[in-house]
Parts: sequence; structure tokens; C-alpha cells
Amino acid sequence: MKHQCKVTVLETKCFPELQERYLADPASGPCPCFEAEQEYLFERQDDFWHFGRDLDPKFPCAEAWDCISRYIYTALQGGSIMHGWTADDRMMIACCNDGTRPVVFKIERIDIPETDTERAWLVEQDFSNSTEDAYTGA
Repeated sequence: MKHQCKVTVLETKCFPELQERYLADPASGPCPCFEAEQEYLFERQDDFWHFGRDLDPKFPCAEAWDCISRYIYTALQGGSIMHGWTADDRMMIACCNDGTRPVVFKIERIDIPETDTERAWLVEQDFSNSTEDAYTGA
């Protein structure tokens, strides 16, 4: 089975009160690298090892990459991105670590069966998590 990973920008946040208090440029505003609904599709290991620079559009921020690359790598390997945390093991919601203007990402593993056996196996899988499955940190 092959795997892809789709990264979607869900939203960008901005906390001007924190920027005013802590940044060298107190009027920095929201992140200039991303806009809501942008998508990046990682298809091969090369995409991963090149930090998304080979994609169209290119993945524009090394700091955001550092925050979400582990989930992209897991998805490209066919792994469970966040078992027991999100409603679907193949999906993760994460953000960059810019505390004054974070960008929120949805990261999804896409399974591509190559044989009838893989297709049949995939149909039988339940990747969902319920409240009872949820990891709460306790």
C-alpha cells in the first residue's frame, strides 16, 4: 500500500496583545507564510526529506515544518498519526510554535491500496476513536 499525506491550513491566529508586549516588531500581524485553506500534498519520501521544498506550492516555513514533520513522516510510512486522540487515527490537528501568530494545520494520511487484498483490508478497518478511546493525559 502506498501513502500520501495532505496538510491543510485550517486557520491562522494572531494575538496582537502578545506581539505588542513581547516582539521586536509589535505590529507583526498574522503569519505571512500561510493562508487558510492552503493545501500541501506529500507523496513520496523525497518530498519529506526535502522539507516540502519540491512541492507546488513549496512549504514555506522551516519552523512550522519542525513542528509538524513528525506527523507527515508517520503518515507517509502508513502509521497511526494520533491513536486515541483525534476522531480518526489517520488525522492530526497541530500548530506551529509561534505563540503570537500560530498556524493551525490538519494533517491527514491518505491510503492508496495497490492490490485487491489491500483494498479489502482497508474497507474492513475502523480508524475511528470515540470518547471511550480518548487519551486524556490522566
